[in-house]
Amino acid sequence: MKHKNHVKTSVLFLTMLSLFTVSCASPLSPGNGSSGNETAQEESAPAESSGTRRNLLNENTPSSPLVQEYGSFAEAHEAFATTLAREENDDDPIPAPPEGFFDLVYYPSQVGDLAAYVSSDPGDGQKHPLIIWVVGGWGNGIDDFPWGYPEWDNDQTGSAFWQAGLLTMYPSFRGGNGNPGHYETLYGEVDDIISAYEYAASLPYVDPQRIYLGGHSTGATRALLASEHTDKFRSVFCFGAVDEIKYHNNSQFTFDTDKDEEYVMRSPVYWLDNIKSPTFLIEGSEGNSENLRRMEQASQNDKIHCYVIDGADHFSVLAPLTRLAAEKILADTGAEPNISITQEELDSAMAQEPVVPMPLMTTRTLDDLGVTFSCPYLWEINTTSDASQLAVYSRYEGDNAWDMAALYIGSFTPEGNDYLQSLGEYLTQEGYETSELEIAGQPAVSALGAIFSDEGEHFYQHYIALVHGSAGIDFTFVVHESYQQEAEALFQAIVDSISFGESDTPQ
Repeated sequence: MKHKNHVKTSVLFLTMLSLFTVSCASPLSPGNGSSGNETAQEESAPAESSGTRRNLLNENTPSSPLVQEYGSFAEAHEAFATTLAREENDDDPIPAPPEGFFDLVYYPSQVGDLAAYVSSDPGDGQKHPLIIWVVGGWGNGIDDFPWGYPEWDNDQTGSAFWQAGLLTMYPSFRGGNGNPGHYETLYGEVDDIISAYEYAASLPYVDPQRIYLGGHSTGATRALLASEHTDKFRSVFCFGAVDEIKYHNNSQFTFDTDKDEEYVMRSPVYWLDNIKSPTFLIEGSEGNSENLRRMEQASQNDKIHCYVIDGADHFSVLAPLTRLAAEKILADTGAEPNISITQEELDSAMAQEPVVPMPLMTTRTLDDLGVTFSCPYLWEINTTSDASQLAVYSRYEGDNAWDMAALYIGSFTPEGNDYLQSLGEYLTQEGYETSELEIAGQPAVSALGAIFSDEGEHFYQHYIALVHGSAGIDFTFVVHESYQQEAEALFQAIVDSISFGESDTPQ
């Protein structure tokens, strides 16, 4: 585990610098935290039942009396009354979002006010496009997954949109996070998505004509049903939606599973001809691609655009192709929707080298040390057994540079005017690559080096000591060698943010 390894590297470094009273104590053991994406973590691509599929009106189009009785999905949805076999909900807490980047809001719905994260007002007096992103999984809540590490082979965060500068909204739904109502498994949640649109359209900094919708897996199915219900969204992006939910993971179903109509009202394949907004269905060939192919065959609606990505799975399409979708949305500035996607563009996006952006940063102030710095929003400041030492690290332990890195901040009393010079000479003798520099106008020494743990693990370490008035402050950044390049860019951003004096940012 990361903290065990960091303890060992810190002890080694502490021993080496004992002559200079520079300590590098270890963090306390972390609490029982889940990964940043856990509430959004999608189940494996569901396997289809071997049972016989529903009878067809023709070779491809599913039949249902509901489809024949009502002129549209919206009419059927309004007239139908779902029956819940289980009334389930949760009261999971909602973490505060990064101030100045996202706001925690409550949008009106049929069942009452529901929580959501929405991008903060840019403050430029302009109206901007916005995408509502519906995460995968059967949960109806939100947590801090949007600020988590965007894994290249499984990026469910939707962060590609706001990282590209696009306003983003993450809605929770009825029954989640202490919201009124109960889980309705793809039924009332569709109404909630439309209510989220109405809220977003009312914001003075959002262009109501450029509100988009996207989602992954169960979230994609919800988004597809919303596209069948309303034409209010400018375009809709569905990654891994299913055609009929009857043949998929039914352990989460809260409705009366003995009634065929309940399935029809939650299965997009019956209502594809109702789609009026450009809707893009995307899936990897190793994921739910059979679902996509069946929907492609079931309708001739020219608003539906289907893409199967060869060699990709249910998750690996997300990181590269949400970035492509963000680019397309930002370029879609005409009076009418004008997004087009070619297979060549998709293949090119899939072939690009993995890109990991900088984490969303927040400002921290250590009053006792009189220093302010920025670090990833999900990092927490922890005390250590050494009263002069603090540890700053992620609340999660994902296998990535953001979660596996740790920062140690300590104080010391410099001895003499040449303390930093002497420290630099000592570190050079010990094999570190050292240099003198200024940080926030204060003299400092930097040391780069490697340390091996007792198990032979190789760690990268970047140490900085600076003198501010009569006090000394040191920053020790430690990460496994496999994350060195990505982590060094993160540490440099932290160093560049260091200042002295009070911060205006609430903690």
